[in-house]
Amino acid sequence: MDLTKQIGQRLRAARQEQKLSLSDLSGRTNSLSKSRISNYEQGIRRMGLEEAHELSVALGTVTPTYLLCLDDKDPLSPQERQLVELCRQTDDRGRETLIKLAEAEVALGVASEEPVSEDFEVSES
Repeated sequence: MDLTKQIGQRLRAARQEQKLSLSDLSGRTNSLSKSRISNYEQGIRRMGLEEAHELSVALGTVTPTYLLCLDDKDPLSPQERQLVELCRQTDDRGRETLIKLAEAEVALGVASEEPVSEDFEVSES
């Protein structure tokens, strides 16, 4: 497959993973129109370094090197992606609570020593 199309597929997948429209993503950037982003996704046009950086900042879940197919490793694991998504769904108070919990876990050394059970569920209230 053509590299430009692969780059476009990565961009589209990252955007759709966050359930963003082209307009939403364009609005998060400083200078990229939705038609320009669409051209990148369709493989019509290849983004440059500056555009890859701007899009990675706007998406917040991928690196410029990942978007440009220079690095095949996804920067976030599935659990990290889940945590980011849950954090985005909560309000300011919830985000602050999540940050304090993570900081407390790291301070206790628990985060690096004991794996968290995958059976752990947070109840929705």
